[in-house]
Amino acid sequence: MKPNILVVDDNEDILEFLSDELNEKYQVTTALNGNAALAVMKEAAIQLVVSDVMMPEVDGFELCKKIKSDFEHCHVPVILLTAKNTLQSKIQGLEHGADAYIEKPFDIEYLAVQIATLISNRNKVREYFIQSPLVHIKSIAHSKSDELFLENLNQVIFDNLDEPELDVDNLAKYMNMSRPTLFRKIKLVADLTPHELINLTRLRKAAELLAEGDYKIYEISNMVGYNSQTIFGRNFFKQFGCTPTEYQKKNQAVKK
Repeated sequence: MKPNILVVDDNEDILEFLSDELNEKYQVTTALNGNAALAVMKEAAIQLVVSDVMMPEVDGFELCKKIKSDFEHCHVPVILLTAKNTLQSKIQGLEHGADAYIEKPFDIEYLAVQIATLISNRNKVREYFIQSPLVHIKSIAHSKSDELFLENLNQVIFDNLDEPELDVDNLAKYMNMSRPTLFRKIKLVADLTPHELINLTRLRKAAELLAEGDYKIYEISNMVGYNSQTIFGRNFFKQFGCTPTEYQKKNQAVKK
């Protein structure tokens, strides 16, 4: 699926121009002002925002501030477009959490590269986390708020790791969040479903235990919530490209 980006500007001609230029690579959603943009973000999984600064009601600075201070959306990159080219306006944009600040008139290719780079960087961090068993989950956080959320979520999963029936409903209850809110937050921050994150956390904890070498594989399988060692081994291989036995031997060899 194409990444979903939100373009915000009170000029309909600019919205149409940007939509036409960007829709080959992205699913483009548009809004005429900051309030409309915030309403869109409550309903859609937006991966990046491009916003003009000078708008009625809620301007680009205020929109950026609201996005970056909101628990559900603080991870979303924001690019501000503005005719103001003063140093103070750039500082103001960065102070409100903008990830990039582009002066008008701008080159569409430059904007496209900025968008692609921000999305690509987020994806690279996520892929590295998923493929590296011992990298901490907070590495995929994009803000302090995200970091605290992920650390809390990770701890809740760890505390209930031996429960084979741990699912999104139980996880939402432990996190004191509604199921839809938790599902959406995990999906937007990690691009994983809660089920995928729970399974990944099980396997990452298993990798940690395997590396320590203090337990047999069947014991680790039970400790991380698998009723079947066969399914555990199959999932471990699918995730990390080696069997639990191979992973354990490799880490023991490194220790020697």
